[in-house]
Amino acid sequence: MTTTRVLIADDQMMVRQGFTVLLDAEPGIEVVGQAVDGIDAVAKVAELTPDVVLMDIRMPGVGGIEATRRIMASPADTTKVLVLTTFDLDEYVYEALRAGASGFLLKDASAAELAHAVRVVASGEALLAPNITKRLIAEFSRMADVPRSPVKGRSGNLTERETEVLSLIAQGLSNAEIAERLVVAEQTIKTHVSRILVKLSLRDRTQAAIHAYETGLVRPGGY
Repeated sequence: MTTTRVLIADDQMMVRQGFTVLLDAEPGIEVVGQAVDGIDAVAKVAELTPDVVLMDIRMPGVGGIEATRRIMASPADTTKVLVLTTFDLDEYVYEALRAGASGFLLKDASAAELAHAVRVVASGEALLAPNITKRLIAEFSRMADVPRSPVKGRSGNLTERETEVLSLIAQGLSNAEIAERLVVAEQTIKTHVSRILVKLSLRDRTQAAIHAYETGLVRPGGY
């Protein structure tokens, strides 16, 4: 079994220790380090190369958003960031996802939810439930200046089917749901998703969804 290596970044010692105990008890997951703030998190990622960082958004000094941005800035870095937040409507979640985070998790999540989230993000999937995606759409509608037509050169090299799959990803559908919608095998959708990410130089489904809205391929309220 491949072990998923995790770094926990949070300024509260009890949170770091609690999550460490929970995750170390899970098969196939190992906590390889802890960071007390954003600067420490960036340094520990470079030193330990974890698969996933559990990143608190609000930390003194360099916070989770800037730390995520710095970690994602390295093209050779394959570390995924899972944002930790107290409230699911945290105003900073939107910016953290734009900075490159693969999803977010509430700090009061159960041990099972925590382990599931780490495994999902480590596998390259995005941790975005449909209800979360709807709130993101609302944020894009409020905060982003979304063009009325797709930005040329950003999605133009996708096939018609890949463009359709990208649109459905942006609506929060899973691979299985997309496969059912398009009446094809789930493996076919996985192949399409992989090609979309490669063609657009994106890290995961979260970034694909954001790309779809920011380029105007999908518009809030008008898929």
